[in-house]
Amino acid sequence: MTLSLQKSSIIGISTFLAISVNIKPVFSTSPHLPTSPSPHLPLIAQTPRQIALDWLNKGLQAIQEGRVQDAIAAFRQAAQLDPTLAAAYYNLGLALRQAGQLQPAADAFYQATQADTQFAPAFANLGGALLEGNNLQLATDYLQRALQLDPKLGFAYYNLGLIREIQKDGNSAIAYFQQAITYSPNSPEPAYHLGISYLQQGQIEPAKQAFIKAIAINPRYAEAHYNLGSIWFNQGKFNEALAAFRKSADANSNYADAYYGAGLVFIQLKQYTEAMKVFEYARNLYKNQGNSQWAINAEKLLIQTQKLNNNLNNKPR
Repeated sequence: MTLSLQKSSIIGISTFLAISVNIKPVFSTSPHLPTSPSPHLPLIAQTPRQIALDWLNKGLQAIQEGRVQDAIAAFRQAAQLDPTLAAAYYNLGLALRQAGQLQPAADAFYQATQADTQFAPAFANLGGALLEGNNLQLATDYLQRALQLDPKLGFAYYNLGLIREIQKDGNSAIAYFQQAITYSPNSPEPAYHLGISYLQQGQIEPAKQAFIKAIAINPRYAEAHYNLGSIWFNQGKFNEALAAFRKSADANSNYADAYYGAGLVFIQLKQYTEAMKVFEYARNLYKNQGNSQWAINAEKLLIQTQKLNNNLNNKPR
Protein backbone atom coordinates (compact mmCIF):
# COMPACT_ATOMS: atom_id res chain seq x y z
CA MET A 1 0.00 0.00 0.00
CA THR A 2 1.24 3.47 -0.85
CA LEU A 3 0.01 6.21 1.47
CA SER A 4 -0.42 9.59 -0.18
CA LEU A 5 1.73 12.33 1.33
CA GLN A 6 1.06 15.82 0.01
CA LYS A 7 3.34 18.48 1.38
CA SER A 8 2.05 21.99 1.96
CA SER A 9 3.41 24.95 3.86
CA ILE A 10 1.84 25.91 7.16
CA ILE A 11 1.62 29.65 7.60
CA GLY A 12 1.87 31.19 11.04
CA ILE A 13 -0.63 33.76 12.26
CA SER A 14 0.58 37.33 11.70
CA THR A 15 -0.26 40.14 14.06
CA PHE A 16 1.90 43.12 15.07
CA LEU A 17 4.28 40.42 16.22
CA ALA A 18 3.86 37.09 14.48
CA ILE A 19 3.02 34.07 16.60
CA SER A 20 5.88 31.69 16.01
CA VAL A 21 4.35 28.32 15.12
CA ASN A 22 6.71 25.44 14.43
CA ILE A 23 4.61 22.48 13.25
CA LYS A 24 6.87 19.49 13.51
CA PRO A 25 5.59 16.02 14.41
CA VAL A 26 7.37 14.04 17.09
CA PHE A 27 8.38 10.49 16.33
CA SER A 28 9.37 7.66 18.61
CA THR A 29 12.99 7.13 17.62
CA SER A 30 13.61 4.20 19.95
CA PRO A 31 14.72 1.16 17.94
CA HIS A 32 12.61 -1.96 18.21
CA LEU A 33 14.13 -5.42 18.52
CA PRO A 34 12.09 -8.59 19.00
CA THR A 35 13.13 -11.33 21.39
CA SER A 36 15.76 -13.47 19.69
CA PRO A 37 16.11 -17.23 20.02
CA SER A 38 17.94 -18.46 23.09
CA PRO A 39 21.71 -18.51 22.46
CA HIS A 40 21.97 -21.70 24.47
CA LEU A 41 20.03 -23.78 21.92
CA PRO A 42 22.29 -25.76 19.57
CA LEU A 43 21.75 -24.55 16.02
CA ILE A 44 22.73 -26.78 13.12
CA ALA A 45 21.74 -24.21 10.48
CA GLN A 46 20.32 -20.72 10.77
CA THR A 47 16.68 -20.29 9.85
CA PRO A 48 15.55 -17.36 7.66
CA ARG A 49 14.21 -15.72 10.85
CA GLN A 50 17.59 -15.96 12.55
CA ILE A 51 19.37 -14.60 9.48
CA ALA A 52 16.87 -11.75 9.35
CA LEU A 53 17.55 -10.96 13.02
CA ASP A 54 21.28 -10.85 12.24
CA TRP A 55 20.61 -8.26 9.51
CA LEU A 56 18.37 -6.36 11.88
CA ASN A 57 21.17 -6.19 14.44
CA LYS A 58 23.60 -5.05 11.73
CA GLY A 59 21.19 -2.25 10.87
CA LEU A 60 20.89 -1.15 14.49
CA GLN A 61 24.66 -1.14 14.82
CA ALA A 62 24.96 0.96 11.65
CA ILE A 63 22.46 3.49 13.04
CA GLN A 64 24.50 3.80 16.24
CA GLU A 65 27.59 4.48 14.13
CA GLY A 66 25.82 7.07 11.98
CA ARG A 67 25.83 4.93 8.82
CA VAL A 68 22.22 5.55 7.85
CA GLN A 69 22.36 4.23 4.29
CA ASP A 70 24.01 1.00 5.47
CA ALA A 71 21.28 0.68 8.08
CA ILE A 72 18.56 1.14 5.46
CA ALA A 73 20.10 -1.61 3.33
CA ALA A 74 20.37 -3.94 6.32
CA PHE A 75 16.78 -3.38 7.47
CA ARG A 76 15.53 -3.96 3.93
CA GLN A 77 17.47 -7.21 3.78
CA ALA A 78 15.97 -8.30 7.12
CA ALA A 79 12.44 -7.54 5.91
CA GLN A 80 13.03 -9.41 2.67
CA LEU A 81 14.27 -12.49 4.51
CA ASP A 82 11.35 -12.44 6.97
CA PRO A 83 8.34 -10.37 5.82
CA THR A 84 6.67 -10.99 9.22
CA LEU A 85 9.46 -9.21 11.11
CA ALA A 86 7.72 -5.98 12.15
CA ALA A 87 10.87 -4.60 13.78
CA ALA A 88 12.66 -4.64 10.42
CA TYR A 89 9.99 -2.47 8.77
CA TYR A 90 9.71 -0.20 11.82
CA ASN A 91 13.44 0.50 12.06
CA LEU A 92 13.56 0.88 8.29
CA GLY A 93 10.90 3.58 8.63
CA LEU A 94 12.94 5.40 11.28
CA ALA A 95 16.09 5.25 9.16
CA LEU A 96 14.31 6.41 6.00
CA ARG A 97 12.78 9.34 7.82
CA GLN A 98 16.20 10.24 9.22
CA ALA A 99 17.43 10.25 5.62
CA GLY A 100 14.60 12.59 4.62
CA GLN A 101 12.71 9.97 2.59
CA LEU A 102 9.23 10.67 3.92
CA GLN A 103 7.07 8.61 1.54
CA PRO A 104 9.19 5.42 1.81
CA ALA A 105 9.27 5.90 5.61
CA ALA A 106 5.47 6.00 5.73
CA ASP A 107 5.29 2.87 3.60
CA ALA A 108 7.71 1.09 5.94
CA PHE A 109 5.72 2.05 9.04
CA TYR A 110 2.58 0.80 7.30
CA GLN A 111 4.28 -2.56 6.61
CA ALA A 112 5.21 -2.74 10.30
CA THR A 113 1.55 -2.31 11.27
CA GLN A 114 0.60 -5.10 8.89
CA ALA A 115 3.25 -7.44 10.27
CA ASP A 116 2.17 -6.71 13.86
CA THR A 117 -1.32 -5.31 14.25
CA GLN A 118 -0.71 -4.61 17.98
CA PHE A 119 2.45 -2.53 17.42
CA ALA A 120 1.34 0.86 18.84
CA PRO A 121 4.54 2.89 18.10
CA ALA A 122 4.38 1.79 14.45
CA PHE A 123 0.84 3.13 14.13
CA ALA A 124 1.87 6.35 15.90
CA ASN A 125 4.95 6.90 13.73
CA LEU A 126 2.88 6.19 10.62
CA GLY A 127 0.47 8.86 11.82
CA GLY A 128 3.37 11.24 12.38
CA ALA A 129 4.70 10.67 8.86
CA LEU A 130 1.26 11.28 7.38
CA LEU A 131 0.92 14.46 9.45
CA GLU A 132 4.29 15.63 8.18
CA GLY A 133 2.94 15.07 4.67
CA ASN A 134 -0.28 16.98 5.54
CA ASN A 135 -2.54 13.93 5.12
CA LEU A 136 -4.45 14.90 8.23
CA GLN A 137 -7.43 12.56 8.15
CA LEU A 138 -5.41 9.39 7.65
CA ALA A 139 -2.87 10.61 10.21
CA THR A 140 -5.69 11.02 12.72
CA ASP A 141 -6.96 7.50 12.07
CA TYR A 142 -3.58 5.88 12.71
CA LEU A 143 -2.77 8.03 15.75
CA GLN A 144 -6.11 7.16 17.33
CA ARG A 145 -5.46 3.48 16.62
CA ALA A 146 -2.09 3.82 18.37
CA LEU A 147 -3.80 5.23 21.46
CA GLN A 148 -6.33 2.40 21.45
CA LEU A 149 -3.38 0.03 21.69
CA ASP A 150 -1.39 2.15 24.16
CA PRO A 151 -3.35 4.92 25.93
CA LYS A 152 -0.15 6.29 27.49
CA LEU A 153 1.69 7.03 24.25
CA GLY A 154 2.53 10.68 24.82
CA PHE A 155 3.85 11.57 21.37
CA ALA A 156 0.65 10.24 19.77
CA TYR A 157 -1.40 12.72 21.84
CA TYR A 158 1.06 15.44 20.84
CA ASN A 159 0.73 14.73 17.12
CA LEU A 160 -3.06 14.66 17.41
CA GLY A 161 -2.79 18.05 19.10
CA LEU A 162 -0.81 19.36 16.13
CA ILE A 163 -3.53 18.17 13.78
CA ARG A 164 -6.20 19.97 15.79
CA GLU A 165 -3.99 23.08 15.92
CA ILE A 166 -3.71 23.07 12.13
CA GLN A 167 -7.48 22.60 11.87
CA LYS A 168 -8.06 25.55 14.23
CA ASP A 169 -9.86 23.30 16.73
CA GLY A 170 -8.37 24.99 19.78
CA ASN A 171 -10.27 23.16 22.51
CA SER A 172 -9.36 19.72 21.17
CA ALA A 173 -5.74 20.80 20.60
CA ILE A 174 -5.48 21.98 24.21
CA ALA A 175 -6.92 18.70 25.51
CA TYR A 176 -4.48 16.60 23.46
CA PHE A 177 -1.45 18.71 24.44
CA GLN A 178 -2.41 18.43 28.10
CA GLN A 179 -2.53 14.63 27.72
CA ALA A 180 0.83 14.70 25.98
CA ILE A 181 2.32 16.66 28.90
CA THR A 182 0.95 14.04 31.31
CA TYR A 183 2.57 11.13 29.50
CA SER A 184 5.69 12.90 28.14
CA PRO A 185 6.54 15.31 30.98
CA ASN A 186 10.15 15.77 29.85
CA SER A 187 9.27 16.90 26.32
CA PRO A 188 9.06 20.68 25.86
CA GLU A 189 7.07 20.58 22.60
CA PRO A 190 3.63 19.77 24.11
CA ALA A 191 3.90 22.68 26.56
CA TYR A 192 5.01 25.03 23.78
CA HIS A 193 2.14 24.10 21.50
CA LEU A 194 -0.26 24.25 24.43
CA GLY A 195 0.85 27.87 24.72
CA ILE A 196 0.27 28.44 21.00
CA SER A 197 -3.24 27.00 21.27
CA TYR A 198 -4.03 29.21 24.25
CA LEU A 199 -2.74 32.24 22.33
CA GLN A 200 -4.94 31.40 19.37
CA GLN A 201 -7.87 31.24 21.82
CA GLY A 202 -6.94 34.61 23.30
CA GLN A 203 -6.09 33.06 26.70
CA ILE A 204 -2.95 35.05 27.40
CA GLU A 205 -2.07 34.07 30.98
CA PRO A 206 -2.40 30.29 30.43
CA ALA A 207 -0.31 30.75 27.26
CA LYS A 208 2.38 32.56 29.24
CA GLN A 209 2.52 29.77 31.83
CA ALA A 210 2.74 27.12 29.11
CA PHE A 211 5.69 28.89 27.45
CA ILE A 212 7.41 29.23 30.81
CA LYS A 213 6.93 25.49 31.34
CA ALA A 214 8.43 24.70 27.94
CA ILE A 215 11.43 26.91 28.73
CA ALA A 216 11.88 25.21 32.11
CA ILE A 217 12.23 21.89 30.27
CA ASN A 218 14.41 23.32 27.49
CA PRO A 219 16.01 26.68 28.38
CA ARG A 220 17.20 27.05 24.77
CA TYR A 221 13.74 26.81 23.18
CA ALA A 222 13.98 29.84 20.87
CA GLU A 223 10.34 29.89 19.76
CA ALA A 224 9.07 29.67 23.33
CA HIS A 225 11.25 32.61 24.40
CA TYR A 226 10.03 34.58 21.38
CA ASN A 227 6.34 33.99 22.06
CA LEU A 228 6.82 34.82 25.73
CA GLY A 229 8.53 38.03 24.62
CA SER A 230 5.59 38.80 22.33
CA ILE A 231 3.20 38.52 25.27
CA TRP A 232 5.36 40.83 27.39
CA PHE A 233 5.57 43.28 24.49
CA ASN A 234 1.81 43.40 23.99
CA GLN A 235 1.41 43.96 27.74
CA GLY A 236 3.78 46.94 27.58
CA LYS A 237 6.48 45.22 29.64
CA PHE A 238 9.28 46.16 27.30
CA ASN A 239 12.28 45.26 29.45
CA GLU A 240 10.91 41.76 30.04
CA ALA A 241 10.13 41.46 26.33
CA LEU A 242 13.64 42.52 25.35
CA ALA A 243 15.16 39.98 27.72
CA ALA A 244 13.01 37.24 26.20
CA PHE A 245 13.90 38.21 22.63
CA ARG A 246 17.59 38.22 23.54
CA LYS A 247 17.30 34.74 25.02
CA SER A 248 15.54 33.63 21.86
CA ALA A 249 18.37 34.97 19.69
CA ASP A 250 20.97 33.43 22.01
CA ALA A 251 19.24 30.05 21.62
CA ASN A 252 19.15 30.35 17.81
CA SER A 253 21.26 33.06 16.22
CA ASN A 254 19.47 32.55 12.88
CA TYR A 255 16.00 33.13 14.33
CA ALA A 256 15.04 36.33 12.53
CA ASP A 257 11.80 36.88 14.48
CA ALA A 258 13.79 37.38 17.69
CA TYR A 259 15.75 40.30 16.19
CA TYR A 260 12.59 41.75 14.66
CA GLY A 261 10.86 41.65 18.05
CA ALA A 262 13.86 43.24 19.73
CA GLY A 263 13.72 46.05 17.17
CA LEU A 264 10.12 46.80 18.07
CA VAL A 265 11.10 46.99 21.74
CA PHE A 266 13.99 49.35 21.00
CA ILE A 267 11.58 51.67 19.15
CA GLN A 268 9.34 51.79 22.22
CA LEU A 269 12.38 52.56 24.36
CA LYS A 270 13.46 55.22 21.81
CA GLN A 271 16.80 53.44 21.35
CA TYR A 272 16.72 53.97 17.61
CA THR A 273 20.35 53.14 16.86
CA GLU A 274 19.95 49.70 18.46
CA ALA A 275 16.64 49.23 16.65
CA MET A 276 18.26 49.93 13.28
CA LYS A 277 20.97 47.35 13.95
CA VAL A 278 18.56 44.52 14.75
CA PHE A 279 16.09 45.40 11.98
CA GLU A 280 18.92 45.30 9.46
CA TYR A 281 20.07 41.96 10.85
CA ALA A 282 16.52 40.58 10.79
CA ARG A 283 15.99 41.80 7.22
CA ASN A 284 19.15 40.05 6.03
CA LEU A 285 18.18 36.82 7.78
CA TYR A 286 14.69 36.90 6.28
CA LYS A 287 16.20 37.46 2.82
CA ASN A 288 18.67 34.60 3.22
CA GLN A 289 15.87 32.32 4.43
CA GLY A 290 13.62 33.17 1.49
CA ASN A 291 11.02 34.95 3.63
CA SER A 292 10.48 37.90 1.32
CA GLN A 293 7.37 39.35 2.99
CA TRP A 294 8.98 39.63 6.40
CA ALA A 295 12.18 40.97 4.79
CA ILE A 296 10.03 43.76 3.33
CA ASN A 297 8.41 44.36 6.75
CA ALA A 298 11.81 44.62 8.41
CA GLU A 299 13.06 46.96 5.66
CA LYS A 300 10.07 49.27 6.15
CA LEU A 301 10.64 49.41 9.89
CA LEU A 302 14.34 50.05 9.32
CA ILE A 303 13.51 53.06 7.14
CA GLN A 304 10.96 54.36 9.65
CA THR A 305 13.47 53.96 12.48
CA GLN A 306 16.14 55.84 10.52
CA LYS A 307 13.67 58.74 10.13
CA LEU A 308 12.86 58.69 13.85
CA ASN A 309 16.56 58.70 14.65
CA ASN A 310 17.22 61.62 12.27
CA ASN A 311 14.35 63.59 13.77
CA LEU A 312 15.70 62.98 17.26
CA ASN A 313 19.20 64.08 16.30
CA ASN A 314 17.94 67.19 14.48
CA LYS A 315 15.89 68.48 17.39
CA PRO A 316 17.18 71.78 18.80
CA ARG A 317 18.95 71.30 22.06
